[in-house]
Amino acid sequence: MENFIVSARKYRPSTFNSVVGQTSLTTTLKNAIKSNHLAHAYLFCGPRGVGKTTCARIFAKTINCENLTADFEACNECESCVSFNEQRSYNIHELDAASNNGVDDIRSLTDQVRIPPQIAKYSVYIIDEVHMLSQGAFNAFLKTLEEPPAHAIFILATTEKHKIIPTILSRCQIYDFNRITVTDTVKHLQMVAEKEGVSVDLNGLNVVAQKSDGGMRDALSIFDQLVSFCGNNITYQGVIENLNVLDYEYYFRLIDAFLKNEVSKSLLIFNEVLNKGFDAHHFITGLSSHLRDVLVSKDPQTIQLLEVGADIGERYKIQAQNCSSEFLFQALKISNDCDIDFRQSKNKRLLVELALIRQCQLTDEKKKFTLTDEKPAAIQKLIPESVTASEIKITEPRKPTVHQAVQPIEKSKVVASETKPSFQKPNSISISAPIIASSPTPVYESKMEEEIMVEDKSFTAEELEVAWLQFSETISDQGRMKSFILTTKPHLISESEFQVTVSNTLQEKELKKLEPDLLSFVRTHLQNTKVKIKIHIAEETEMQRANSPEDRYKILAQQNPALDILKSGLQLEID
Repeated sequence: MENFIVSARKYRPSTFNSVVGQTSLTTTLKNAIKSNHLAHAYLFCGPRGVGKTTCARIFAKTINCENLTADFEACNECESCVSFNEQRSYNIHELDAASNNGVDDIRSLTDQVRIPPQIAKYSVYIIDEVHMLSQGAFNAFLKTLEEPPAHAIFILATTEKHKIIPTILSRCQIYDFNRITVTDTVKHLQMVAEKEGVSVDLNGLNVVAQKSDGGMRDALSIFDQLVSFCGNNITYQGVIENLNVLDYEYYFRLIDAFLKNEVSKSLLIFNEVLNKGFDAHHFITGLSSHLRDVLVSKDPQTIQLLEVGADIGERYKIQAQNCSSEFLFQALKISNDCDIDFRQSKNKRLLVELALIRQCQLTDEKKKFTLTDEKPAAIQKLIPESVTASEIKITEPRKPTVHQAVQPIEKSKVVASETKPSFQKPNSISISAPIIASSPTPVYESKMEEEIMVEDKSFTAEELEVAWLQFSETISDQGRMKSFILTTKPHLISESEFQVTVSNTLQEKELKKLEPDLLSFVRTHLQNTKVKIKIHIAEETEMQRANSPEDRYKILAQQNPALDILKSGLQLEID
């Protein structure tokens, strides 16, 4: 039975032209070989699986090739190329800095650098994961890296350039590798699938490319996994099932539900996703990505940012035409806020469901209000059940003339005509919007059938104290502030203002945090909207100014001379 070789190794590039997604970088290296401008040290940095070590090996093989092609690629026929391909070359040395990161390992390397190559022109030293070297190893490597022998070339590779000390960076030519695009990844996977005799769905390969996050090694590993799962026919459904990826269809249905203001349908779709075993956080981040893709599909200039297959791309374009930019902006903000608050929320499912409800209401806010048989609750209370919708007409708000003077009032009143003994069904009811005058206090005027007066009630100190103590029951924690409220008595200093005395600034700060909730509760309980609170810090007492136990004892003894008798009788000492 033939040994299986994973695709990431089997289809590893062997020439510069076969490297995927790094065209500008490979062109620079080939031009350096062409002009014989070779540096003594290179640093290849970038994300995982983008070809750093592969390019280092190709570069090392090419500069030692004895018969370069017209395109300045290795010939793969000379002794140097053959020995490299058969992994028996003594001119190219690889060191894993993750496991050889000590000073002794670098000293052994510097001793080896002095030995010239026997066959080829250069001895190339590839040090992978160089950021794992210790501080002492970096320092031991500095001199050799700056002034190596003429036959030595160092190629350092790392995924975390920021961890390398500046003195090392200054001695190297730095090449930054890019993430491989979805398009390039899909093309390479198609080539591999064709050579392996595997039929693939383009939409499925797009999912694989997005899942790999710009790393070709990850993409090929996922491809091998899918071949094991699906056999020689990789379908889109098989990809999302094996990789546990949410189908695009869920999000397309969800946006349609948002546009139709179907709250119940959106909640059912979310429940269906949860029943499939997906995490709620994964769902909300996927919704944000989907909304972003719909947004970029609205503009032909940004549609190139959409990294999906052609079929899915057409669906995005169609849905983008049905969504306004304002809706997408607001929906994206709601999803992003939900994503930020997800970790801190104790009821995570409710948090996501509230976000879905708010997104459904975005389209409802744009609907014009029309009075139908289903009258809003606020109007139903004012209109008798016997009056039908056909008898109701909505009139435009009256515009005050220049000569009309609107007098501000201190208390909100609803002025109506005198109450009649029996209500008779009118031919029609006219509802007019309130007149908002340009005065500091808005005046609301509505003609109804009875007069309602809303006034602030006066209260006593006893009623204030009762409301104060009842507020302590609303505080969930059993900490200092609850004890403070239970042990502190508010003092009424005016008709609608009371004072609370605290001992220090810390208590003042904690009480100010509770002030909005406290005032809201007290105003509701006392039925007075003008209630105010004044926080007073008590002056420091003589006992608080005492710095030592002896000073505090003297103060207490002055207040109670019996303490001296007790102290001497029991022969006590002040601790």
